[in-house]
Amino acid sequence: MFRTVSMRRESLICLLLILATLLVFFQVGNHEFIEFDNDLYILDNPHVQSGLTGKSVIWAFTNTHAANWHPLTWLSHMLDYQFYGLNPRGHHLTNVFFHLANTLLLFLFLRRATGVLWQSSLVAALFAFHPLHIESVAWVAERKDVLSTLFWMLTMWGYLHYVKRPGVKRYLLIILTFALGLMAKPMVVTLPIVLLLLDYWPLGRLPASEPSDSKRGPMPIEKTIHFRQPWSTVFSLIWEKIPLFSLSTIVSAFTFLAQKSEGAVGSLQVFPLRVRLANALVSYINYIKKMIWPQKLAIFYPHPGDSLPIYQAAAAGLLLLLISFLAIRFRRRHPYILTGWLWYLVTLLPVIGLIQVGEQAMADRYTYVPLIGLFIVLAWGIADLSAGYRYRKIIYTALPAVLVPVLMVCTWLQLRHWRNSITLFEHALEVTEDNYVAHSGLGRNLALQGRLEDAIGHFSKAFQYKPNSAGLHNNLANALANQGKLDEAIAHYTKALQLRPNYADAYTNLGVALAGQGRFKEAIFNYSEALRIKPNSAQAHNNLAVLLTNTGKVEEAIAHYSEALELAPDYAEAHNNLGDALVQQGKINQAAAHFSKALVIRPDYPEAHNNLGVVLARQGRLEEAIGHFKEALHLKPDYLQAQTNLEIALEEASRPVSN
Repeated sequence: MFRTVSMRRESLICLLLILATLLVFFQVGNHEFIEFDNDLYILDNPHVQSGLTGKSVIWAFTNTHAANWHPLTWLSHMLDYQFYGLNPRGHHLTNVFFHLANTLLLFLFLRRATGVLWQSSLVAALFAFHPLHIESVAWVAERKDVLSTLFWMLTMWGYLHYVKRPGVKRYLLIILTFALGLMAKPMVVTLPIVLLLLDYWPLGRLPASEPSDSKRGPMPIEKTIHFRQPWSTVFSLIWEKIPLFSLSTIVSAFTFLAQKSEGAVGSLQVFPLRVRLANALVSYINYIKKMIWPQKLAIFYPHPGDSLPIYQAAAAGLLLLLISFLAIRFRRRHPYILTGWLWYLVTLLPVIGLIQVGEQAMADRYTYVPLIGLFIVLAWGIADLSAGYRYRKIIYTALPAVLVPVLMVCTWLQLRHWRNSITLFEHALEVTEDNYVAHSGLGRNLALQGRLEDAIGHFSKAFQYKPNSAGLHNNLANALANQGKLDEAIAHYTKALQLRPNYADAYTNLGVALAGQGRFKEAIFNYSEALRIKPNSAQAHNNLAVLLTNTGKVEEAIAHYSEALELAPDYAEAHNNLGDALVQQGKINQAAAHFSKALVIRPDYPEAHNNLGVVLARQGRLEEAIGHFKEALHLKPDYLQAQTNLEIALEEASRPVSN
């Protein structure tokens, strides 16, 4: 009877978590892709846009694109593209469903491991609705967060079953889920240490601990766990996890080398060790502050560098030592404090900035797993503090009834800033200072909307904080080129390449600017350099092919167009350009197929409509040709070539058919 009632309560809480999570996060289905890393992961990634193929799967396992080895994450993006293409709705909702699964698994794990319902459900609710977790869910490029956490939770579940009844098969299942987690995101490397913490509490496998009695906390619901096995010593428990620690060591080393080779690891000249340590200490405290009062959340927090006051770092370090001392001091009476606090410290360690990856001081997404430790301290601490209080049942009811809806509303409101890139970067500029990344990101997106003067203004502001940024020079040059100021643009592209000699995109863009000045030889050289550095650049292949076509090297051009389409099958411009080259060779039917494909991908492509009309007219299909010429003019009223072709086609169609 008790078990039936317990299961009903669990089921009800699971249902409430599902409904509330969907209610809060379902709005992301209407959000756009964020123009910040999503290009690396989806928008400009031809391998992902190939879907799940043998070639793309091999690429996922053999490359460190985006400065990480996470093949499982790549496979998940490929699968999404297979189903949704470039419709952001499906990609976003996949993240939401992973987050929902993580929430339920966390709740059920704590429930099974501790036997307590209220605390377990509160931790799960805090995990599900805390605004700091928005970044991991609402940002498609952070799929690696929610996906790796899924395998983190499954590993803890497997470990719980292994502790109940140790066996080789159960242990191999732990290794499998842990390895899959590592293949989704290397941050999972700290999980073996967390398993040791779980041995201390709530599993009570360490000799200095045991499952708490009714006065000190929850008793595990599973009665089959053997807590006082002779082999349950610190050494034996560490030895038990040697295979897991070995995997962590290998992946950590490989990840560091991959990030260093991609230039993602900041040098000691840029970020000296003392600066890193000071920022790490302050960040540990800042994450706690944002957990308690989640305000001024941004996609990027600029690194303070040498400007961080030493007294702040010293105060943060002393506070961390004090909390650690108290956690150790009260470990016997309240063991969950030590487990939760060390969970927080340890899981943040890989991303706290001692090894500086990127230029950020901290990032909300890094708290996705670490905050679970603090949520545990909070939930079980409230239960302990209210123990013996006559109105504790009111506290148990009122606290979640107030806290959870407040968090849900805060998360709902914060999610609105993630509607698109402009709203996101504008919000970042409102809540942070000296945010050159937000200025640059906003500038890029304003430029895409044709607001070039506004874009250049934001690039100029970004230069005030980051004068030697190759990316900023490239972005400013793009805006200047779109204004027709090619000489100024070329100067900035050149500066970008001086700062970053292997900047493939800058070579490609410089090639476009040089071609615009008729300097075809130099443009071809720059496209070739871009392809030397980045052989899988579909844009560089296409642009080079255009110049080769113009210089009469049609066969070479067709080879590059074909390579571009191999890399990016939905590249409408490459289909249209290849069709042009095929027309020059007299291959009309093949050309028509590529023009048609371009229009399937991009129905509002006036040049493709005009070109298909020309081919159809040559085939004697004048009515169809006229339709395409008219559509080209509808899309681009000042399209003189389409106007001329339409007049010729109409005149041809009006002639009487000779017998």
